[in-house]
Amino acid sequence: MINEISALTSAASSDGILKSSSTTRYMNSTPELGGTEAVSSPSFSDAMAEVSQSAIDKVKNGEAAAIAGVDGQASVQQVVEAVMQAESTLQTAIAIRDKVVNAYQEISRMTI
Repeated sequence: MINEISALTSAASSDGILKSSSTTRYMNSTPELGGTEAVSSPSFSDAMAEVSQSAIDKVKNGEAAAIAGVDGQASVQQVVEAVMQAESTLQTAIAIRDKVVNAYQEISRMTI
């Protein structure tokens, strides 16, 4: 078995595969990958607006599911899932609000 492995490695080295892979591994220049044009990323206010709109939509879906459950148009499981998702979204929104208020307070305490 050892002879077979050594025969494979000698065949690969005589084939030049190992030599070419070792020389390409240590090239100094960086390859051109293309796509170097500027990527427009959304601004912070756009991202916050999108997140807040998503939160509002989830809370509205929870309210609609609760109303549908009262009317008998939705199962209890659907109502519970929608309300739990709305509650989770609301808790996340409150946590983000608290972080923003805390950051504002820290900035206002800085000496200029």
